[in-house]
Amino acid sequence: MIDLYTWATPNGRKVSIILEELGLDYNVHEINIAKGEQHTPEFLTVSPNNKIPGIVDSDGPGGPGGKPLSMFETGAILIYLAEKTESELYPKDFKKRMATLQWLMWQMGGVGPMFGQAHHFRQYAPEGPDLTYAVERYTNEAGRLYGVLDRRLCETEYLAGDYSIADIATFPWTRSHDRQGHSFDEFPNVKRWFDAIDARPAVKRALKVLADKRKPGFEKDAEARRNLFGEAQYQRR
Repeated sequence: MIDLYTWATPNGRKVSIILEELGLDYNVHEINIAKGEQHTPEFLTVSPNNKIPGIVDSDGPGGPGGKPLSMFETGAILIYLAEKTESELYPKDFKKRMATLQWLMWQMGGVGPMFGQAHHFRQYAPEGPDLTYAVERYTNEAGRLYGVLDRRLCETEYLAGDYSIADIATFPWTRSHDRQGHSFDEFPNVKRWFDAIDARPAVKRALKVLADKRKPGFEKDAEARRNLFGEAQYQRR
């Protein structure tokens, strides 16, 4: 059994998707990041970086009856679960495996941070003329990365050829493309890829996890903003 500690965010979606794709049994533990639950001592034992998601596998290395293993960082979790189940979502063929790893790292190092910053400065940051550079910087970088994704998907059906953990990692971040300042009209190959993944039964099930918990406008609450973004940003207010 896998214990999943998560919230309804793009990073949280990655792990619920792979758990559904692999057909693994899992329990969902709600970590409401707007309430600061990611900072509790209990959660820090699972994710020392106080970021969701995290997992605890009660049957860790060694199979049934093995010592429980906790994991944080979504890229590591995706690799672990695919390897644990010997899934072709992380291929055994070396060349395909390296292609998957490269595109997974591209998501972890580029798409997640840059899309997240574009979303933050366009949606959540306090308004002011000093935000113009940040908004343009991250909106443009998100556009560049969408361009990389579109060119890649012009060559192949999925990021590494076949559907893989690289696609699972990237897909949730593209669900908010409009909030990042971009439209799928600009990127037809991304649109085709997105629709194919969005239609997968496992993905549909995964997107329902905690979907009713995240309420629109929650980020406007002062306490939620402090918990999500930290105090320093708001000292000038």
